[in-house]
Amino acid sequence: MLYYFIGIKGSGMSALACVMHDLGYNVMGSDKKDHFFTQESLDKKGIKILEFNENNIKEGMTIIQGNAFNDDFIEVKKARELGLEIYSYQSMIDKLTKDKKLIAISGCHGKTTTTTMMAKMFENKGISYLIGDGTGHAEKENEFFALEACEFKRHFLSYHPYYAVITNVELDHTDYYKDLDDVKDAFTSFANSARKLVVMCGDDKNARSLKINKPTLYYGFNENNDVIAKNIKVKDETTTIDVYIKNDFFETITFPFVGDHLILNALATITICYLENIDKEEIKKQALNIKHAKRRFIEEKFKSNIIIDDYAHHPTEVKVTIEAAKKKYPDRKVIAIFKAHTKSRVKYFHKDFADALNLADKCYVMPIGEDRIEIGYEDVTHFDILKDTKNGEEITLDTAEKLLQYENCVLLFMSSKDIYFLEDKYKKLAK
Repeated sequence: MLYYFIGIKGSGMSALACVMHDLGYNVMGSDKKDHFFTQESLDKKGIKILEFNENNIKEGMTIIQGNAFNDDFIEVKKARELGLEIYSYQSMIDKLTKDKKLIAISGCHGKTTTTTMMAKMFENKGISYLIGDGTGHAEKENEFFALEACEFKRHFLSYHPYYAVITNVELDHTDYYKDLDDVKDAFTSFANSARKLVVMCGDDKNARSLKINKPTLYYGFNENNDVIAKNIKVKDETTTIDVYIKNDFFETITFPFVGDHLILNALATITICYLENIDKEEIKKQALNIKHAKRRFIEEKFKSNIIIDDYAHHPTEVKVTIEAAKKKYPDRKVIAIFKAHTKSRVKYFHKDFADALNLADKCYVMPIGEDRIEIGYEDVTHFDILKDTKNGEEITLDTAEKLLQYENCVLLFMSSKDIYFLEDKYKKLAK
């Protein structure tokens, strides 16, 4: 049987295609002609990618319908006309993970990084994983499955987690959620779906306020948590922490990164390792081997500058990413370059975006790239953000030369999509 992915280059869809390929399924799919970073994994596995065309859809296929595509999309319409079996992205994941010890990692921020850490820490124990940076791997015999579980449209309620992990709770996806209470209601339902236990950041006041009826372990920096990071030491590009669990010293662990938000993600991972009795020496060894997920604080030395590419697309993410850059490179100016991709998010958070970008020494904002059609936001533009910045300026692909003036700086590119086109244009001009 052939499983056909509509929107196979999507970050989750490409990872799911890789997982099913590893499990022995025959997979292929379609997407736009444009090159996306997510297709690298597909190409490595030899998974065929077509351009969208209704004639791609044939009798006998089983369809995986990407969440970005409505029922009136040409390939979806053709599949329905042929009476083909159609799975949503999340329903296919549920089908694949029902019989596994599913570690479902949710939260408004940090899902991808935490899932990446979990995959590394459980590497030698045997774990399949699906990460929202286009990375996926699976083996049939693996007992564990780490999954990035997204709250958008309550999709994460489709899963049946063994462990439910919540990194934080904030208002986001404002084109779907009515308010923060609506978001908290969704996360409450997700937490209470856990088959064994909930692991949650106890420093996050919104997470703490959830009414959970399942056993819960809290992690964080504050003393009222079950798993706590103490005696934090930063040296060069590493962070060392003492981990305490239920008031007892657990272990001193060193990680190859800098940033408080990354320490919190690591604590979530260590908590699951503790619950599954992973050897402390194994935890310490694997912690040193953690690498950033794709487009998560990816650094590159370019001429005299440091270029950082990051997926940050919510004000909180922009804030902590700039803070991490300043902490790691205190002797360099941080130049923030940002591109939003949903007008609804800009409408609700434009002042918060500006406040976060103001932490940088200089910021540039690109026109909004529409990730999906949004009704009722026609008057929203990137200037809504710029008007509240202290040292902000518009930038486009046609004005990339504005970045040529910087030397010995950190150029921090932040976007959930294609800001790397601007980064590439800058590099080409600089050479």
